[in-house]
Amino acid sequence: MDHVNLLRKTIKPHLKWHGARLSFLALFLIALFRVKTVNLAEIATGFEGRAETDSNYKRLQRFFRDFDLDYYAIAKLIINIMEIPEPWVLSVDRTEWKFGRKIFNILTLGIVHQGVAFPLLWWMLDKKGNSNTQERVDLLEEFVELFCERKIAYVTADREFLGHDWLNYLLSQPMMPFRIRIRHSDCLSDGKHLLPASVVFSHLKIGQSQVLSRRKCLWGYWVYVAALRLKDNSLLIVIAPDSAQNLIKDYSLRWGIETLFGIFKSRGFNLEDTHLTDSERLSRLFAVLAIALCWAHRTGQWLCEHRPIIIKKHGRKAKSIFRYGFDYLRRILFNLEQYYTSFLDTLHFLSCT
Repeated sequence: MDHVNLLRKTIKPHLKWHGARLSFLALFLIALFRVKTVNLAEIATGFEGRAETDSNYKRLQRFFRDFDLDYYAIAKLIINIMEIPEPWVLSVDRTEWKFGRKIFNILTLGIVHQGVAFPLLWWMLDKKGNSNTQERVDLLEEFVELFCERKIAYVTADREFLGHDWLNYLLSQPMMPFRIRIRHSDCLSDGKHLLPASVVFSHLKIGQSQVLSRRKCLWGYWVYVAALRLKDNSLLIVIAPDSAQNLIKDYSLRWGIETLFGIFKSRGFNLEDTHLTDSERLSRLFAVLAIALCWAHRTGQWLCEHRPIIIKKHGRKAKSIFRYGFDYLRRILFNLEQYYTSFLDTLHFLSCT
């Protein structure tokens, strides 16, 4: 159990929790990597110590039911661990799935870094389907309130995040530029003619892109527009408040939040295995997964410095940085006696030293 105590001491300076809570978190993180799922019944079997599995399960239930998390402290811990340079690229999106009749719908804001959006804020939407303008505005307002001193490069969002009021809000925030995708059916005007975006960019061939030199009017607001013809012959059309030749490339960083959801789900922690149905309990679980994500990713970064990930013939890496660290942590946590020194190395990433 020495490794549990070491992990607890590593986290303690960043989370002002009671010792028993910190021990629980250390046990949870170790069990999570071992069993590779958030299902509490499985996590309980991965807990170390002399307690019975049923006792561990009840302990898990009590934590997610009763513990009042300081989410701002979690966000600061994520920032400290990942050391993401400013200005930040923010990505906003939501993930949704069902368990029986229960709909899980999580609106998330993260900082994109090395292909992953590391979550800082997340809201549990008590409904299915798209978020509304007020929910998005409130999410960004909370971010501004908590991180007003930080520099933002821009905010990215997909076609779901559209609308007159939403665009009006974004344009009123000069310190938070945006790169947002619009539908090909949305109409653009030069002041005289009104045409669907698909018509404006109909001349583009597959692989071709264009940034319009002059602004276009969308829903009464003047924005810059760029487009790329994708391999399936559809159009990726992006709007921004400022002129830039890299609008399409900027927007592509939005995919980091899809990578985040993939890691939390099938490519990592299997979030959809949870049987938690209470929104606050699920939010606490999301926070713990964010810490696990950072530990795995920083471990993967360190591994890359010593042994870079293999590049396959198609030009892509054999595995992601997260997966590199995730697999490594699993191996050493299953074989701590053999890899104890390596375990100590990985603690440095959580200590932010």
